[in-house]
Amino acid sequence: MRVLVTGGAGFIGSHLCETLLTSGHEVWALDDLSTGRLQNLRTFERNPRFRFLEASVLDASVVHGLVAQSDRVFHLAAAVGVKYVLENPLRSLLTNIRGTEVVLEACAQHKRRVLLFSSSEVYGKGITVPFAEDDDRVMGPTHKLRWSYACGKAVDECVAQAYFEQQQLPVTVVRCFNTCGPRQTGAYGMVIPNMVVRALRHEPIMVYGDGLQSRCFSAVSDVVGGTLLLADCPEAIGEIFNIGTAEEISVGDLAARIRDRAGSRSAIELVPYEQIYGRSFEDMRRRVPDLTKIRRFVGYTPRVGLDQLLDAVIRDCREQLGMAPAQGVATA
Repeated sequence: MRVLVTGGAGFIGSHLCETLLTSGHEVWALDDLSTGRLQNLRTFERNPRFRFLEASVLDASVVHGLVAQSDRVFHLAAAVGVKYVLENPLRSLLTNIRGTEVVLEACAQHKRRVLLFSSSEVYGKGITVPFAEDDDRVMGPTHKLRWSYACGKAVDECVAQAYFEQQQLPVTVVRCFNTCGPRQTGAYGMVIPNMVVRALRHEPIMVYGDGLQSRCFSAVSDVVGGTLLLADCPEAIGEIFNIGTAEEISVGDLAARIRDRAGSRSAIELVPYEQIYGRSFEDMRRRVPDLTKIRRFVGYTPRVGLDQLLDAVIRDCREQLGMAPAQGVATA
């Protein structure tokens, strides 16, 4: 097939492009490079079945033209990262909501199968853990800009559902839970690459808040693999799925684990949220996905454990920093 990946130069998008090319598809990647990077495409940019176009999903004429020539669409283009969203709230909302509207409108017009990437952020401050797709959502106040990303993604899902109900758009929504792996940058507030880089430099590893908040960090290879299973599943059309892993760890313990696996001498320091993000930030204590639904539909089971994921990120960050491979660091 010819596949369009919006946000194709981003972290997850580039891994998706690479996997699709390996599977024999022709891949077109659209990205405005606001958070995506050409460096993410370097391992496959010369593949004759790959094409990159620098443009925005807000450009309806470009999007419609690309969708018309594609057989399937994966929509990942979005403003990402807590730091970026808090610093660019208006641009983030417009990109995430209007951009998704443009893509879904084009897919409906041309009757194209589309996979829409959403986020575990839509669960907000929910306290029923693990989170299931049909759970009620609890949002913080609108003046806390930290929740604008969650609200934008929720609107995206509602628009997708409306297109499915009223125009029979073949759409599936995937909610990602803290996807990590090689190529991810810490520039926009991503936890693991930030901690890994500090550990490799033997700088203090910053843990925001009290470090007791917990997350489930999933490997990008698992997320891409599960998404492709859903894309080939007719029964998944019109449905929403959590995707990730249920292996939970506190952020404080994550910092210690990274320090150990990187062979680092870094201290671990607790930093108040307000010092980093200001008063517009709130956090939630736990975020764990219920993977029952995606397992039932396509047999999805994450294959990469946390230690294996951390080792892959550490190797990647060493390479990005120009460091020699680790010698004598335990990885068991």
